Amino acid sequence: MSRSRRLVYTAVGGVLALSCTVPTAPAQAAAAAGEPVGTVRLVTEKRVTVDYPWAGASGFQYRPGTGSVTTVDYPDTVPPAHAGPDDLASGTDVMTTRDGQKVVQRHRSTGVTATVTLPADQAYRAAVGWGVLTLDSTGALHVLRAADGTVTADIPVTGFPAGARPVVYRTGGSVTRLAIVYALDGRTSVGLVDLADGTFRTYVTGDEATPELAFNDRWLVADWKAIRVDSEPGTQPTALTRTGERLEAVVGDRLLLGNPDFVLGGTEAALTARSLATGARDTVLTSSFGGIGPTPDGGALATAGPSSLDWNIHRIRLDSNGGLTTTKVARVPAAATAVQGLAVGAGELLLHGATPGASLRYSGFPLDATGRPTGPQTPRSPALAAPTCLGGDAACPQLEALGDGRVSHLHTDASGEESVVNTGLDSTTLLTAPTDGDSGGRIAGGTGRYVLYNGGSGRQRVVDFPRGATNGTTVLTRDRTAAAVWGQTLWTPGSAQGTATGRNLKTGTTTTVTTGAPCTPTDLQAVNTWLYWTCGTTAGVLDRATNRRITVPADHGPARLADGFLLRENRTTHELLLTDFHTGTATTRTLVKLPATDQNTGGSNGRWAVDRFGGHIAYLNGTYGEVSIVPAGVPTSPLAQMEAQVYSPSVIGTSFPWSPVWQLNKPSTWTLTLANASGTVVRTLTGVSTGAAVRPAWDGRTDSGGPTSGTHTWKLTAHPRDGQGPDLTLSGTMTLG
Repeated sequence: MSRSRRLVYTAVGGVLALSCTVPTAPAQAAAAAGEPVGTVRLVTEKRVTVDYPWAGASGFQYRPGTGSVTTVDYPDTVPPAHAGPDDLASGTDVMTTRDGQKVVQRHRSTGVTATVTLPADQAYRAAVGWGVLTLDSTGALHVLRAADGTVTADIPVTGFPAGARPVVYRTGGSVTRLAIVYALDGRTSVGLVDLADGTFRTYVTGDEATPELAFNDRWLVADWKAIRVDSEPGTQPTALTRTGERLEAVVGDRLLLGNPDFVLGGTEAALTARSLATGARDTVLTSSFGGIGPTPDGGALATAGPSSLDWNIHRIRLDSNGGLTTTKVARVPAAATAVQGLAVGAGELLLHGATPGASLRYSGFPLDATGRPTGPQTPRSPALAAPTCLGGDAACPQLEALGDGRVSHLHTDASGEESVVNTGLDSTTLLTAPTDGDSGGRIAGGTGRYVLYNGGSGRQRVVDFPRGATNGTTVLTRDRTAAAVWGQTLWTPGSAQGTATGRNLKTGTTTTVTTGAPCTPTDLQAVNTWLYWTCGTTAGVLDRATNRRITVPADHGPARLADGFLLRENRTTHELLLTDFHTGTATTRTLVKLPATDQNTGGSNGRWAVDRFGGHIAYLNGTYGEVSIVPAGVPTSPLAQMEAQVYSPSVIGTSFPWSPVWQLNKPSTWTLTLANASGTVVRTLTGVSTGAAVRPAWDGRTDSGGPTSGTHTWKLTAHPRDGQGPDLTLSGTMTLG
């Protein structure tokens, strides 16, 4: 069957993410009905290279990639005083702008300015601090400097070889010197201009047309040759061993080397330092590349970090012992990336997109009980192959948040066979379950360990991903009908019209309820005690707890059942409609108006998604990479157990703890006590649910660290994280092997 991939975003320009998580309301404020309580932006984990348009003693500017320039003040730095152009050292905080033949120099920390006017026959070539280097019409070099703020002093450069042709002008880690690369008689040489008196001295001669170079007031390194700036005339530079690294800067007596041409697989580029006095080498910053350069006060700036989620600019300076010290001075914001799928489950927003760069991945954003984002973007899967789904699908990829921290989608391999994918507990685990050659399917629902798959062949499967599984297995195969999975129950249309049958997937026992549907449903959905059915033109909800049958609208579709309400999208008006039926009477209101620009063909996992385990709604808000979260405003059901995997371990220890799973219907904080045969509590564990699943780990030791054995009684007390409803208490026994 023909496949297509439908992107679920609209590009609105290359906007940079200022933060992975941006709350749009203060934490203590209650959001108005329908108002987003938070917005997150999915960002790429690919680190961006920055450049530094200006760096000074009080701060610096940086530009990430093709983004705009950001100015940063150094923290805890006393701005340098202004001493004027006669004191070149005070030029470490000078910013230079040029307009034709006028160069304006502004001492940033004090705001004092000076103007250098270039003579008509001189052309600007470079500037640093209070000095401006020019080249006149005869090929002679000049150093210009302001005097009294308005008069321009012209100092001819002396010592520059006759007939030499300047090739490159370069600033470095000095405010009193500029480097010039020049060509003469077929050779390339590098020298420094002293901006105080205009004297030029050649230090290194080589064969490279544009040699790498780095310098400060003590050393010049060019073409992998190093020489002291204060060395006697005639002193020959010392040849350094070439590496695949770049000459980035000289700080004190240390040559900074970075951005290697080749890095071994599984390793990261690093910024290292080599002592020009002793030859000793050490690492300055790990995971550092791009964006490395000198500052005119003799230091350097460098980017480093494990990913764009923690990509920072560091200031490198000499310490009191002549070594190097690094200080984190700015966080480089990551660039937004396309959201290609979204799901919300048990207080977490899961977004699918190309966050590692070219590779797809799930990323998670934790939400508090009100739906506000509470933490940064976190990788929640390994790199993934591109999912596939039917051409024209309402949601591509189809995502199903399972309420236990995991998410499922479909993937088709090169042979055309479809598999159910399960991931999300961490950034490395990926489980799959083949469908025995089926394809063209859909994920029709799922919670916790069970995922419902509707195959294009007309067959329906329940796939099980239990605790500790290395892959999924099919536990039930049947003809495809409307169906829903909640906990360990599969709901399908009953044999009699107006009924539905629930099958326990563990025991096989069944129960039948009366829905009152006047037809064989085309869709069934289950959440807690709510059972939704639709025939296309009519729809209703059965509250199994009270046996109430509630008529709900069926004028717009598709619909998504949540805890006490139904969510639908009006594709004509772009309204997201919430029908609240938790009181037994259905009332509908417009929750939010979605962007008119179509980002997908519609559907619960295309433009929007709803948390069946807590009640929050997420939707693409029309800005590239952004998703907004809005609460439903409907009370949630009390805590309840949906399914449990409790067992007696044959062995137990730190490396193989007892790891039961209690799947609840919404997030909780929990306490688990274990008592021995005499009733004495020997161990107390506490934690926060993973999604809505309680996942403790006990190593078999008591609270005091001693061993224990035999039969134990466990007691789990779970407190609803949203504060709605009473605590849930469960108990049972297990035996240590």
